[in-house]
Amino acid sequence: MTRVAILGATGYTALELIKILLRHPDAELTALTSRQEGNPPVATIHPSLSSRLDLALENLTPAQVTARADCVFSCLPHGVSATWVPALLEGGARVVDFSADYRLDDPRTYAEWYALDHPDPDRMSEVVYGLPELFRERIVDAPLVANPGCYPTAAILALAPLLQAEMIDPKDVVIDSKSGVSGAGRSPKLMTHYPECNESISAYNVGRHRHTPEIELILSHAAGKDVQVIFTPHLVPMDRGILTTTYTRPVKETTEDALFECLDNFYANHPFVRVVEHLPATKDSVGTNFCDVTVRLVRGRVVTISCIDNLIKGAAGAAVQNFNLMYGYPETTALD
Repeated sequence: MTRVAILGATGYTALELIKILLRHPDAELTALTSRQEGNPPVATIHPSLSSRLDLALENLTPAQVTARADCVFSCLPHGVSATWVPALLEGGARVVDFSADYRLDDPRTYAEWYALDHPDPDRMSEVVYGLPELFRERIVDAPLVANPGCYPTAAILALAPLLQAEMIDPKDVVIDSKSGVSGAGRSPKLMTHYPECNESISAYNVGRHRHTPEIELILSHAAGKDVQVIFTPHLVPMDRGILTTTYTRPVKETTEDALFECLDNFYANHPFVRVVEHLPATKDSVGTNFCDVTVRLVRGRVVTISCIDNLIKGAAGAAVQNFNLMYGYPETTALD
């Protein structure tokens, strides 16, 4: 049995993580943290947990957390999580970090895109990126895993096999993504206010979304060369789900069958990527840890379409997948 703590347990992602861990036979939730006063029961913040989890939200120190937990899931904000991680590791815990603090390997790039000086810059280049489909072997022994962003997960899983096989041009990658409103988090914002987002689809952060350098870094690792992307995210009026469409150019003559074969071979031993012939929809993967991927060859362009649940495969489900690998449990435990 592995004792588990969750830092910043009041958000949507933390709720999904709690629900998954409650059905995990080898995980015991022992601590939930929040800065809320009075140590309220978690069910007062997440009513769906009533009669399912009898834990309070506490304002704990890192030492108090590591005294209770073997593994810590950090759902703290960017810039805050990295102030906790060194003490958690020194206290003997292993950490899965949901923030962007360790997804990049260069503190200058982090400062450019997040407008923050990194609190733990020397560790950045050593941290394993928590996408099992690309880094499964390294995750197994990692003391700290950087859980991927939701947009990057959908884009990387669609493109990495084709880039690794040198089937598409790494300098001409266009990514169009559409996400449900839960991707913006639980804190109130004007763009997610009901009258603003209902019955409306809008692009945002065009050319400057913070997930851009993360996507480029991991795809460059897969390709073995520099990858450049144009990434445009959109907000759509639904609770959850991401649909990502990518457009690239083949580097040599190819066929749709060859593109499917590349995806099929790459994901043959990865339980949570489904290569499908039909055009996937977000409803197909919502509530699951699956990423559905398909591909088309259209007028000389390679078009991929991928769908995930942004709160599960894009966050909490991926974290538990990483947790399973780190502690030697079957990768699909609590996720099928």
